[in-house]
Amino acid sequence: MRGALAALLLLSACSGPAPVRPWEATEGMDAPESATLDPDSGLLFVSQVGGDAAAKDGNGRISKLALDGRVLAANWVTGLNGPKGMRPFKGTLWVADIDRIVGIDIASGKITQRFAAGGAKFLNDVAIGPDGSVYVSDTFGSRIYQLKGGKVSVFAEGEEMEYPNGLLCEDGVLVVAGWGKPEADFTTRVPGRLFKLDLSTKKKTLVTPQPTGNLDGLESDGRGGYVVSDWIAGKVLHIAADGKIRVLMQHKAGAADHAYLPCQKILILPHMLENRVATYDLSRLME
Repeated sequence: MRGALAALLLLSACSGPAPVRPWEATEGMDAPESATLDPDSGLLFVSQVGGDAAAKDGNGRISKLALDGRVLAANWVTGLNGPKGMRPFKGTLWVADIDRIVGIDIASGKITQRFAAGGAKFLNDVAIGPDGSVYVSDTFGSRIYQLKGGKVSVFAEGEEMEYPNGLLCEDGVLVVAGWGKPEADFTTRVPGRLFKLDLSTKKKTLVTPQPTGNLDGLESDGRGGYVVSDWIAGKVLHIAADGKIRVLMQHKAGAADHAYLPCQKILILPHMLENRVATYDLSRLME
């Protein structure tokens, strides 16, 4: 996952009591957008948009699952709007919720922190920096926010952010999966690319020089590359450190923000438009 968190998750995936077997969950799934594993508790959390992804309707919620696919609490946290990307850090689950950043205490399942992201249009994914800073992408606003020391500010913005979706912090950089510029009717799109922003200088470095897709989920493959989803095309991609792209899987549109266990090579993929979450063994594909 993110920096030190990546090591914790890798350890959890490798030393768990049993390997994760393929499963599919549909109980309580209502436009699932993001799946993330908390390495401390071993629990899987799935965000449920529950309606219009941009509507402040109070229909959004978070579900809690076991790694074997059992739905432990379909309505673990309720009262959100359009929750999307999530990331756990030191007992708090950080959630992107349209125009606010929400902190949930994992032990109690209570919302303990809410931060408004001024001017945000469509907060989408979350990454955690090495110092605990929370980075959140605003896809429609083509900007990235930073929550640090209890204050929210714009970390980077502009067309050069390629309408960011997936985020990942590692080795002093913020890896960004660009969605690409959406047109007004959202039917024609200019694809985005995968790139890196230096956390200190904000210098941009392309990983994929050419337009790559309408990129959504982004996770480390555990060996220098990335597992990335293309929401519109329904593809799961492997992007190597040198930018080489391979299509690992083809699904229907709606392949959203996944979790990935690099030691076991297990993908946990929300199928947002099909109201289900499924796991896939990528061991043969990732050899």
